Amino acid sequence: MDRTDLAIINALEENARLSLRKIAKQVGVSTATVMHRLNAIEKQRAIKSYSALPDYDKLGYSIQAIIDVIVSKGKLFQVEKKIASHPSVAAVYDMTGHFDVMVIAYFKTRRGLDDFIKKIQTYDFVEKTETRIILNTIKEGPVRV
Repeated sequence: MDRTDLAIINALEENARLSLRKIAKQVGVSTATVMHRLNAIEKQRAIKSYSALPDYDKLGYSIQAIIDVIVSKGKLFQVEKKIASHPSVAAVYDMTGHFDVMVIAYFKTRRGLDDFIKKIQTYDFVEKTETRIILNTIKEGPVRV
């Protein structure tokens, strides 16, 4: 990857709906160059997917929570897979520190959050959870590469 490839990726991170022509103009190369480089980047799987970043508040999901989980008996992947299948879950991460798993999830109501937490606390091998509610999002978006 060189600077041109990274500039193409950055342009797409800002707006995945940009045309090849607009990316080319922004990056300072030809449309054909963007097309060929983007094909190569996709073949390398350096771009996982193209998607929209919804404003969950405007969609009625006003509660964003971070739920940390301790998992016992080496059943980490099994528990993570079960948690990840829940429709409110946006991300599941293995992590270091006092907890084994970090879950980021969105809910429309406190009751929805409460039900979710109580549900995962009943899963086999879940020893403990700790939940934090995000009050304000200062930055959420792509990392400049």
